[in-house]
Amino acid sequence: MNAVARIENELKKYKHPLLNFSAREESGRLELVIDLKNKPPDIHTYYLEIHPRDLANSQFPWTLQRMIFDGLHDYFVEMFVYTPQSIDNPDAPV
Repeated sequence: MNAVARIENELKKYKHPLLNFSAREESGRLELVIDLKNKPPDIHTYYLEIHPRDLANSQFPWTLQRMIFDGLHDYFVEMFVYTPQSIDNPDAPV
């Protein structure tokens, strides 16, 4: 089983109502792909590199779960259009 197929096999254990999970090899790198199922055009897809050493580890299923949960946090935080720290926030009090 190749690396992408192994990751995809683990990802079959996850089902989410809003998100799709997949894996790909891009430019020699393995990546976890997190994407919204009904994504608006201005929302990006999240890519997270999976190192071969993580895939080779016997604890890979747990490592992948941690990567998914950490990636979800980062992905949703990156979706903020504005935060209180945004200097270009038109709704921020002056």
